Order: sequence, then structure tokens, then C-alpha cells
Amino acid sequence: MRFLVDECTGPAVARWLCGQGHEVFCVYSEARGMNDDDVIRKAFAEDRVLITNDKDFGEKVYRERRPHKGVVLLRLDDERTSGKIDTIRRLLDRYPDRLTGAFAVVTETRVRFART
Repeated sequence: MRFLVDECTGPAVARWLCGQGHEVFCVYSEARGMNDDDVIRKAFAEDRVLITNDKDFGEKVYRERRPHKGVVLLRLDDERTSGKIDTIRRLLDRYPDRLTGAFAVVTETRVRFART
């Protein structure tokens, strides 16, 4: 899959995804400071699923009706890298075919696919 990993989600998550064979653009490593409008625009233009911890992207998708190719919003109690990677691993194991075009809110124990 093609992913765009937001700056707040971090480069270790991007490296792990690359190691799993995914094509990844990491904002932290490649375009630090990129604003949210440019992030969602780039993810859409490059056919990438956005992975973020920033709930402002819910506003972008639902209120502003910004087009996207999929958003994974991590809402984790444990924000450590290992927790993010474990959660994304479970998400990709269970729902790989549901991420493209969806808005997924993901916690340590739940995945909710919201309508967009």
C-alpha cells in the first residue's frame, strides 16, 4: 500500500511500514513543518492513505469535505512508538482491504470505519 505518515505519527512508524514493503512518504523526515492542508492534498494527489494522530483531519474530511484516499486516525492512550506500530500492525492484518477511501478511527482495542 501507499501511505503518507503525518509528522506527529513519526518516522519510526514510517520506517516500520517501509520494512513491511509499503511505499511511504514521511512528513517528519521529508517535509517537516508541512501544514495540514498540504498534507491531505499530497496524500490525495499521490493516492496515499494518511496515517495521523491529529484529529484536525476529521475536521478537514467532514466539515471541509476535503477529498482523500483514506485516513487512519490513531486515538491511542499510549502514544509510544511501539504502541503505534502494534496498533497499525493489527489494523493491517485485519482490515487491509478496507483502508483505501475510508476514514478509520483506531484505538488499542477498536477500529471504527466512519462514513465520508
